[in-house]
Amino acid sequence: MKISAWIRSVVSVVFTDRCAVCGRTLIDGEQLLCLHCNVAMPRTRYHLSSFNHLHERLVGNARVERAAAWFYYKRESPYTNLILQAKYFDRPEIAHEAALIYAREILSDKFFDGIDMLLPIPMHSFKELKRGYNQAEMIARGVSKVTGIPIGDNIVAKSGHKTQTRRGAYDRYVNVADLFDVENANELAGKHLLVIDDVVTTGSTLLSACEALRRSVPDSVISVLALGSATLD
Repeated sequence: MKISAWIRSVVSVVFTDRCAVCGRTLIDGEQLLCLHCNVAMPRTRYHLSSFNHLHERLVGNARVERAAAWFYYKRESPYTNLILQAKYFDRPEIAHEAALIYAREILSDKFFDGIDMLLPIPMHSFKELKRGYNQAEMIARGVSKVTGIPIGDNIVAKSGHKTQTRRGAYDRYVNVADLFDVENANELAGKHLLVIDDVVTTGSTLLSACEALRRSVPDSVISVLALGSATLD
């Protein structure tokens, strides 16, 4: 076992009985979140609306059919721990567990009905090698486990891009414009595709991926899902 994998397994054992938001000890029946944090979570409920703030953020050359996000992502909120720990603190199991919970929450609302494939936003190979995993793929695995929808790897990152932190909306878009390619586009023809990411801030990364799909697979239907969605007010 690689050292990084060993460390990750030890950390997982240490923290699996702690709420990922507040750190309280979990009791029987609680998963990832304690009851208090689960009830208090600022859920967006975007999946219940045919046009929501995510749709507004993703206006471009690719029409988005459905858009869902679990909670409102704000820097000062403790719920950012769900994203930050999974992304930067070597805890991919948080992304997977969060996706399991969220997918189960919205399954009965038919958000996933008719979706043929899950497409996680990719990381550049060098960045993924350094981190050891792609958090968007971990989310996709959680969704797939609940829904049975297969995961594709057709979206590929053409090159690495600098961090989006502290960038304005326009700079973010320029930073990721034309970032993605689509491989084996024939596999996606005529299908309803769900593009998955961990958090949506300005939407520039998701928009770039959706536009790459539209260019390569013009007859596809595109929807999006993320765990967190930033508020831009």
